[in-house]
Amino acid sequence: MSVPTLADSFESHRGHLLSAAYRLTGSVTDAEDAVQEAWIRLAGTDAERIDDLRAWLTTVVGRICLDRLRSATARRERYVGQWLPEPIVTDLTPSAMPDPLDAVVREEDNRLAALVVLDTLTADQRVAFVLHDGFGVPFAEIADMLSTSVASARQLASRARRAVADAPPPVPDAEHAEAVTRLLTAMAAGDLEAVLAALHPDAITIGDANGTTRTAVNVITGADHTARFFLGLAHKYGLETFLAATPARVNGQLGFVSHGSSGDDTHPGFPGRITGFTVRDGKVWAAYDIANPEKHRGIRLSGAPTPPAPSPTAPGTRHPS
Repeated sequence: MSVPTLADSFESHRGHLLSAAYRLTGSVTDAEDAVQEAWIRLAGTDAERIDDLRAWLTTVVGRICLDRLRSATARRERYVGQWLPEPIVTDLTPSAMPDPLDAVVREEDNRLAALVVLDTLTADQRVAFVLHDGFGVPFAEIADMLSTSVASARQLASRARRAVADAPPPVPDAEHAEAVTRLLTAMAAGDLEAVLAALHPDAITIGDANGTTRTAVNVITGADHTARFFLGLAHKYGLETFLAATPARVNGQLGFVSHGSSGDDTHPGFPGRITGFTVRDGKVWAAYDIANPEKHRGIRLSGAPTPPAPSPTAPGTRHPS
């Protein structure tokens, strides 16, 4: 098979591979790198001997992501505060120039709540569950990848399946948007009671900054604590400035991107951040404050700088005071 033809075949599977890699790693950067590495390996292989290219590439991406998950353990142990997935941020209206990540966020399995639960799994559990249940990879291949038995691979996936079952199912986009809009309207009014009414009684807030700026170091639980946290941030940084964010799809559903502020005479500045939400029972159940700039590579808004996609044409800190 010629290189251009092989590249075309590979491109036809890029969205599928990105989805697999992103769900395996929770990182746009790692997912894109894994897909590019899969291309390099394919280009160095006799493709004519591959019976099912999609399955072969899925397995290769799975192996690459497994290595990345295992090597990330030490990095996460040194991380300051909570760890959240790297979000994918896209325009509310689909772009005329489709990005491969658009296909990724259309899948409900890639909503933030599901990815947060996946981050609690061991690397082997995550790979066994995602590859088998999400992408149909046989347990025999997964067992070979994990250097374990088929029975053990099944058990790993089963344990992961029980954990993932605890994640709230995604609600329709309209219900999600209505709940988030109600919360933001209440915050804009500075109305504590209205904010509380917009939050689920068991609401949580998870901040991720790795010490780069102020956010919640520990998970905030309960509607009252969550409401006071966000109203406290708005008061500290200035209500209008803090809420002057761009509506966007954060992993497929309404969220916001704040471009930060340099501050003024009465309010300190703050860097940009991404805010995503999970809705449950018609109310905001979780808010994700992603303020670590290293996790903003998935911003694909119109007019925003977008990291160039690899081409397969050649192988190679607490509560605010």
